[in-house]
Amino acid sequence: MGSAPATVREMRRAQRADGPAAVLGIGTANPPTCLAQDEYPDYYFRVTNSEHLTDLKGKLTRICNKSGIKQRFIHLDEELLAANPDFKDRTLPSLDARVEIASAAVPELAASAAAKAIAEWGRPATDITHLIFSTYSGARAPSADRRLASLLGLSPTVSRTILNLHGCYGGGRSLQLAKELAENNRGARVLVACSEITLIAFYGPEGGCPDNILGQALFGDGAGAVIVGADPVSPVERPLFEMAFASQTTIPETEDAISMQINKGGMEYHISNQVPRLLGCNVERCLVDAFGALGIHNANWNNLFWAIHPGGRAILDHIEGVLGLDDGKLAASRHVLSEFGNMSGTTVIFVLDELRRRLGQAANQEEGQAPEWGVMMAFGPGITIETMVLHAPAAEGN
Repeated sequence: MGSAPATVREMRRAQRADGPAAVLGIGTANPPTCLAQDEYPDYYFRVTNSEHLTDLKGKLTRICNKSGIKQRFIHLDEELLAANPDFKDRTLPSLDARVEIASAAVPELAASAAAKAIAEWGRPATDITHLIFSTYSGARAPSADRRLASLLGLSPTVSRTILNLHGCYGGGRSLQLAKELAENNRGARVLVACSEITLIAFYGPEGGCPDNILGQALFGDGAGAVIVGADPVSPVERPLFEMAFASQTTIPETEDAISMQINKGGMEYHISNQVPRLLGCNVERCLVDAFGALGIHNANWNNLFWAIHPGGRAILDHIEGVLGLDDGKLAASRHVLSEFGNMSGTTVIFVLDELRRRLGQAANQEEGQAPEWGVMMAFGPGITIETMVLHAPAAEGN
């Protein structure tokens, strides 16, 4: 029979990558309609025919003014809203129309972001072996991952996974799964795509629901894509961030702090005002455990770079205070919040994109020194905290 067959252990070892998973390309995209935050209360109450609700408009105005957001992008423009007037009232059965629109728009927006990530990666889309798609905006099968694979011309053998209703931690969860796939399948190249459009949860301010008013002040639309793979092929592939360690933590007894549910009138959500405090009380433990798993104890948080999901200004303020971070350490997160708002699971990919630009600028300065190690964190329903320790290869030797 020729040479002796390999043992199962030897076969398994041959299937695994030699090095850590790494980010090999990043792309982002937004719908064309951009709304200024200081004009949004007037816009929202006008298009929902709710200008008589002056107290609620005043509340939304106050939240917008304190949000740290300058502008947001949305798919649901006035023309689309005029064609679907039931979207203004969540007591009306508008889910079918919302799903119909989202089923096309969500993967198309993801395709725009993915095309940019693939172009930066530098290899053909047919070399992608795995696809992970995260969204809360879809409710149909075949789902957005199948449509995206077609739009990009991916191989029929691509292995697809859809993550639904993970909310704001969807990007972090997707990247951790991509890390596991890349490191345990030699030669794998994983496309992570996150895409959200808020029309699934858009309706008027009826009843004075505080969660709706808060959501109208925070959320925007966007898509982010990342190519993940281990053992980069030189000179085509260049690692932007190496993924050293990843974990997920659930804060006990917080099941009701953040929730989402799809009903006949669209998606309803609840966000407790205790979320910033709860995260502030738990993030440092997650960080200590993550670095401890790597044998690093007593890490100086100010020596790291930071990619934190900007769920809101209060969340960033609490984390900054608890960790004693210097001014500017969360600049990438605050910039993304200002320019795009909270785009749910997509947002952390925008932060990674902004962060790599800032690290590149720091490395190119004559006397600048970019941090070599850093952290990505994302938060969502559960309350769930995704933590990933990152290494920036380009920072070595600075």
